[in-house]
Amino acid sequence: MVKLVVNGKPVTVTAEPDTPLLWVLRDKLGLTGTKFGCGIAQCGACTVHVDGQARRSCAMPIADLAGKRITTIEGLATPAQLHAVQEAWIAENVPQCGYCQAGQIMSTVALLAANPSPTDEDIDSALSANLCRCGTYPRIRRAVQRAATALRDVPK
Repeated sequence: MVKLVVNGKPVTVTAEPDTPLLWVLRDKLGLTGTKFGCGIAQCGACTVHVDGQARRSCAMPIADLAGKRITTIEGLATPAQLHAVQEAWIAENVPQCGYCQAGQIMSTVALLAANPSPTDEDIDSALSANLCRCGTYPRIRRAVQRAATALRDVPK
């Protein structure tokens, strides 16, 4: 059994120690927003936050995560409001097929936490390992800039 905090809630999961976090989230906890893409941590569809850092859940054994804080795409919004990045994604009409977008959004949230005023080059560099087969990269870049502005404008 492994104890985690997932989207702010303590959970205990029973799984083989080498079970990837992705499958624990999807199959044991019913959090299906995190997607399986490649299974080798290359495409970014499975990106979640582990203690605030963007990580690829398909290659992270659950045994290595005891006591960690995990945030999935389901944990970004509140019942009353979407996260600023999610709102920007909608405003810029980013998704086409939508498959990679949870990972793109999670990587963007981590980027903006580390760099609240990214340049286009910063965005391209930070998100270069998140693949979008539909090629919505120009819209993704606009959404990241929109979210950055929105987050900077939030009263502290």
